[in-house]
Amino acid sequence: MNFLIENWIPLVAALISGGMLLWPALTQGARGSQVDTTEAVRLMNREKAVLIDVREAEEYATGHVAGSRNIPLAALDGHKSLPSNKTLPVVLVCQSGARAGRAAGILRKLGYENIQSLAGGLKAWREANLPVTKS
Repeated sequence: MNFLIENWIPLVAALISGGMLLWPALTQGARGSQVDTTEAVRLMNREKAVLIDVREAEEYATGHVAGSRNIPLAALDGHKSLPSNKTLPVVLVCQSGARAGRAAGILRKLGYENIQSLAGGLKAWREANLPVTKS
């Protein structure tokens, strides 16, 4: 007991740093899994994945993945453009990947089974020199 009292600062620091290391692993399930651009293209070509861009309409108009549907994050819950087949792979795209992670949690609550977000978002898509279209 004396050891704990005398060394409480290093123990607290160790617990906090351990928690910070575990946090991404613990929260990954809530956000859904992420795929890189290569895996996203494979899902689109081989498994007929549906791409949903969760950015606002103005952002979508400046450039988006060809064939993606625009459903802003705020309007995602119960939107009519969501696929009716909840077993189809769905790849979520946003600017950097943060909104897509939140959208994955929403779609999981709606019963969608195969949800992935594009790691790095549209920024990673452009960096991989993949086609972007404007509307």
